[in-house]
Amino acid sequence: MVEDITSLVTGLGFPSIEAFLAAVILVIAVFGAIVVISTIRPVLGMFPYTYPNARVRARIGRIFTEKQFQEIIEAGNIEEVKNYLRGFPDFAKYIDQYPLEKALDAQLAENYDLVARITPENSRDAFKFLLKKWDIKNIKSIIIAKEAGLSPEETMDLVVPFGDLADKLDTLIDADSINEVLSALEGTEYTPLLEDAIPTYQETGMLLPLEASLDKYLLENLLRTVSTPEDDNTSYLKNYVGNMVDGTNLKIILRAKVDGLKFEDIEPYMISDGYQIREWKLKDLMEAEDVAGVISGLEGTDYAPILAEAMATYNETGSIGAFESALDNHVDETAKKIALKNQFGIGPMIGFLSKKEKEIKNLKIIVRGKREEGYTPAMIKEMLV
Repeated sequence: MVEDITSLVTGLGFPSIEAFLAAVILVIAVFGAIVVISTIRPVLGMFPYTYPNARVRARIGRIFTEKQFQEIIEAGNIEEVKNYLRGFPDFAKYIDQYPLEKALDAQLAENYDLVARITPENSRDAFKFLLKKWDIKNIKSIIIAKEAGLSPEETMDLVVPFGDLADKLDTLIDADSINEVLSALEGTEYTPLLEDAIPTYQETGMLLPLEASLDKYLLENLLRTVSTPEDDNTSYLKNYVGNMVDGTNLKIILRAKVDGLKFEDIEPYMISDGYQIREWKLKDLMEAEDVAGVISGLEGTDYAPILAEAMATYNETGSIGAFESALDNHVDETAKKIALKNQFGIGPMIGFLSKKEKEIKNLKIIVRGKREEGYTPAMIKEMLV
């Protein structure tokens, strides 16, 4: 029997039974290592997100529920809304420090700042760049305020003290003209953008060149931070940013069709590397004759049915607000899906920021409804997103 086994082993090319057993043990060890690595790799990918997600989930639990929104809607006036928000520490520290809309923006910006600080290193650049949305919001507000002749005090109420330009806000607000604003921004990444966009804005009176050039800068650089995904987490982040890019491109194209702008008017503001809408498709959409042509040109994408549904409201009102809301909702739905699919990675952070954006939007809608006469609680509730 032993001789038979020895013959079999030597027939397989092994000099001895001991060499054969060593080879078997080595194969088992390698196979075991592969199994262990395959099993532990997803766990290792989740580990850096454990602490950040614990922080984020605690804040998700503090986002207002439908019942709480109903209580705010039932408030008799703005002061009652403020009193309600003072009951929540997340809002209380801003309510008496700033005008109400600025307080809401500051609370939202604080959450973006938190996520940028606690997110793991491989996705940190994207969230840090997202903080620049407050620089861009502040630049837009200051330029519009200068054109409208608002005082420094009135302008201060419009800006949010977050972003890379937070230390420059006083200087920007005190500038006497748009040219002085440009001078105060000298040396920043925004100067070249504004030098091209502001003359067009002043000549046409349209905000599109100003807003679109700044938004393009933000989103193109966001895409750059997620251009080479390393794992599932960064792939999901690229998906989310790509959908934001698609939505922004479509908003500009639809607005251009309503305003009668031509291909060459909007082509400089297009971002060519979106998620579903690539460069060739963008060109077709820009060359469409009207809004209906844009929507029919989206056939085969996720955007066709959601914008077709919004078309009825557009036909009634003539406002592209219905399209913009539909596109914003699509980005929200994308964030929800990512949060569900990737519960132990980057999903909760993407889902949280999306939920927080929606909460602040709804609070602003309620505030506007309380400020303007004629809005009943039922009407305000219908306006919520």
